Amino acid sequence: MTILTRDKDLAKSRLRLSNPWHLLATGFGSGLSPYVPGTMGSLAAIPFWWLMNFLPQDIYSLLVMFGICIGVYLCHRTAKDMGVHDHGSIVWDEFIGMWITLMAIPTVSWQWVLAGFVIFRVLDMWKPWPIRWFDRNVHGGMGIMVDDIIAGIIAAGILYYASLHLPL
Repeated sequence: MTILTRDKDLAKSRLRLSNPWHLLATGFGSGLSPYVPGTMGSLAAIPFWWLMNFLPQDIYSLLVMFGICIGVYLCHRTAKDMGVHDHGSIVWDEFIGMWITLMAIPTVSWQWVLAGFVIFRVLDMWKPWPIRWFDRNVHGGMGIMVDDIIAGIIAAGILYYASLHLPL
């Protein structure tokens, strides 16, 4: 059984960026930002998305699914190593949520990327139903990941709907 700690500095001191699981879980260190680490993780996901955007859609989708699969393990492993269920520095889930969100933009323009970023962050922070239900009721690595996956799906739906009705 893992002893959970409330000391955020102690939990962060247990991270080792030389550990590939910790490096990925913290979004290549972006989650270690002292200010809004989830937002920093979401921002850090955008350059990776931009590179992935050059891939065929089916390969992109496979990479996102693979990212979800390894994310469940690496988030669980890192949370266990830190002694905190969903420490703010774990932002791989934000990477996945952003990648899902940005799948729905109709064109690669800064306006659509910004819209996706804002919609995803609002949903991830506010956690309306059903996001909040999953956040509270699913635990472990899947619990860390699932609320951002659902936020990404909802954000993608909003973007898709907007793309049909707005001339951005």
